[in-house]
Amino acid sequence: MDAMTQTRRALLSCLLACLLGSAGGLAGAQTSNDAMVTPAAASKQAREIAQGDPARWYREDATAQQQWRTRQKEIGAALDEAKRACGQGPAAERAGCLKAAQQTYKEELAAARAEAGTQGR
Repeated sequence: MDAMTQTRRALLSCLLACLLGSAGGLAGAQTSNDAMVTPAAASKQAREIAQGDPARWYREDATAQQQWRTRQKEIGAALDEAKRACGQGPAAERAGCLKAAQQTYKEELAAARAEAGTQGR
């Protein structure tokens, strides 16, 4: 298993833990479905899907610097997702959830730095 896969799994585990921790407070909440999407948004989504995946998704990072930046973006995106999930949970658990998300972010970034040998960044 490569480092990116490990990073993704770790961050998804944290996100899942945050979501499961707040599931009790969300049990009565309305879930989202396609019927709730505005016609304009649905039209835009259909056009994007018809175009297919962007070519950049399939280009490998050629340099160590490109790989490092991609890792940073992925770890940052996972933090953003975790923060959004924490915001949807009960207010009483929010601070702890955010703290755990931030700690996971720091740990993942430190692991990525160590892996990349970029301790000075």
